[in-house]
Amino acid sequence: MDPTVIEPGVALTELGKFFAIAGQYFDAGLPAPKMFSGAIDRTWHRLTENPDEHDAFTVTHAGRRLTHAESCGEGFIGWVGAYEKAYGPLPEVWFTDADGELDTEALGRYWRTGEVWAEWDCSPEPSDGDELAPAASYL
Repeated sequence: MDPTVIEPGVALTELGKFFAIAGQYFDAGLPAPKMFSGAIDRTWHRLTENPDEHDAFTVTHAGRRLTHAESCGEGFIGWVGAYEKAYGPLPEVWFTDADGELDTEALGRYWRTGEVWAEWDCSPEPSDGDELAPAASYL
């Protein structure tokens, strides 16, 4: 299968949206949302290479500094409804791995059912002592 071409900035834009949802989850006392997209997580890893830029990006989008935390698992991705309420349906990049391979089966299942079941390797966590509040609520 040919790799999906991801336009520059798409994964970073989606990462910002994910961080906004994460900020809302933390404010509501909910568990951290799970990062299930390899393509978006790859962008997140690149962003962490510059800690000042990463901190600024997370504060802008989540209203607080976030860290990249190991968090392996699989199951229902419960934050998708909050994302859809704020931004509409998930774009294909969410179903694309770090090598650019689109999981057409998972994408098709999402289109048919509106649900996402996936594996994840990480999630955001607030930095110690950083309790800034995001401006908007998407939950």
